[in-house]
Amino acid sequence: MRPDTPAENVDHTAEAARLERTAGLYPEDTEALLLRAAAHLELAGDRPAATTLYDRLLSSLDGLESPALVRALKASNLWEYGHEAEARAIIDGIRAAAPRDPAPWVIVAEALEAHDELGAAEETFTEAARLLLTDGTEPPYSTHPLLFGRHRVRRMLGLAHDSWDTLADTLHSSSVSLDELHDPKRVWSLGSDNPAELEAEISRLRAELGAYREALSRPFPVAVLHWPASELTELTSAYPDLSAEYPSHGEHLSTIESSLRELSSSGTPNLGIVTGTVPSYEAFAASEGASPGDVTLLPQYATTLAARGRAVVWPPQRGAACWCGSGMPYEVCHRS
Repeated sequence: MRPDTPAENVDHTAEAARLERTAGLYPEDTEALLLRAAAHLELAGDRPAATTLYDRLLSSLDGLESPALVRALKASNLWEYGHEAEARAIIDGIRAAAPRDPAPWVIVAEALEAHDELGAAEETFTEAARLLLTDGTEPPYSTHPLLFGRHRVRRMLGLAHDSWDTLADTLHSSSVSLDELHDPKRVWSLGSDNPAELEAEISRLRAELGAYREALSRPFPVAVLHWPASELTELTSAYPDLSAEYPSHGEHLSTIESSLRELSSSGTPNLGIVTGTVPSYEAFAASEGASPGDVTLLPQYATTLAARGRAVVWPPQRGAACWCGSGMPYEVCHRS
């Protein structure tokens, strides 16, 4: 399905079936493909079938990259068709596990919010902020929905702004402020007979739509390609022309970090790292009808891996292992 296909023209059940078939052809992408299939099933109203896909993924935890994300999506889905107790139990488990990925936190907090559990939603957003945000550093792009959601819930609860709310305001780039977008009284204006109130609400809706379009225009990170040491040795041995691009593994790692920092300082959001393997790269080159020794193929390969959901967010969350595979925390490895 093309990403610009109008929603009303999508057969969600057929698209879910297509994605399941594709997952059978590309086992390395099963998680990303089945999560998309489950989303289509939810949109089709077949929530039990979506739960079946989530359970299928959770039955093979060893192969999952984001088990907390799958659990969060399952909990949100279960609550929507009457399985509140099970959904709450999963949400409690996710909060106790304290994942380092912001996405599960956002999903469970929004599930609580959707069911008028505003106090619990605010607590969940705040727990995640304490865990994932480091004072004095720019919040990663992946944490922005966390801050925006927390701001929204606190606005509905009538709580005074704190430093994280102020940070959310700073990160929000729309012409309409977050305070205005998250005003709980907005719904009243939709029933107003006052043309000025209706015009103001139309402006707010346009601003929200613009923000959603901006987010959708970057559905996957701008990713830099990383080769583990053994893979890089195999790559440059098989394709000596690439040795000029990769003089040594240590220099390769330093270049990745410096490139990402440069992109970040230039204002590029949503950055990530994809890890390559020689067989995967050779298959990609064959699909493009190109030689693996062609250096111009490398960024295309990185983009393709990112589009397939293979990117990990940069910089890693506080306390997480460094992206380079050393096993050391990022703070004392490549961030230092």
